[in-house]
Amino acid sequence: MVKVALVQHDVAFEDAPATLAHLAPMVRKAAGEGARLVVLTEMFATGFSMSPERVAEVPGAGPGASFLSEMATETGAAICGSLPVQGFGKGKPVNRFVCAFPNGRAVGYEKIHPFSYAGEHEHYAGGPRVVTFDWEGCAFTPFICYDLRFADAFWQVAQRTDCYLVVSNWPASRQEHFRALSIARAIENQAYVVATNRVGSGGGVQYAGGSIAVGPFGEVLGEAGAEEEVLFVDVSAGRVAEVRAAYPFLSDRRAFSVAPGPGPTPTPQLG
Repeated sequence: MVKVALVQHDVAFEDAPATLAHLAPMVRKAAGEGARLVVLTEMFATGFSMSPERVAEVPGAGPGASFLSEMATETGAAICGSLPVQGFGKGKPVNRFVCAFPNGRAVGYEKIHPFSYAGEHEHYAGGPRVVTFDWEGCAFTPFICYDLRFADAFWQVAQRTDCYLVVSNWPASRQEHFRALSIARAIENQAYVVATNRVGSGGGVQYAGGSIAVGPFGEVLGEAGAEEEVLFVDVSAGRVAEVRAAYPFLSDRRAFSVAPGPGPTPTPQLG
């Protein structure tokens, strides 16, 4: 069993030093209360900025990545969130989830689905693959914000996942979607969903928090309000196995093809 802390926090927009100074005591407190995995938000140090020339970090060496590594070493917990990271060569930057471990190791996942509605695809490249990592006996698969709308990405890794981690900057105007989709991803994959969201405002967008932890039977285990808050949830691989054994729905999931749709309706002939 892994005790996970969902850190719902505000962000000083495009000001990583100010945000990280604010976050450090929250992370220390979460780990001090027993969390073995501390989950921050999407672009946790800068907010959801579409100006990567100002905020994107050198891979593995920027202030956000250093913060995760230093906090993991200091607290003995794994610490994660996403960061804008410079691309290699002439490639676009990426929105990268990073989880840092106390032994100095780190794993990363690059957001597969850039949020085109806000122009993210114009500034950040989509990632190539889903990643799953093990921490203290549980298998975690990370996703980032807009990924939550794409059920098929979650389906593809359900069999190997005990808990999905979803780090977000999800706007207040679509808050109910965030909640509903988080619960749906847990129910349909019989896995935990731990979804963090920021509060406050940045880049002209309001955020209402609502971070949520959902169990593998779809039960809401904890839910935050609209202010800064830390939620705790125990994640158990045994509980996932128990639910899947009692209700073996995943074994009925099938790949299928889609038949061509009907052609255009013929234009009536007159005369």
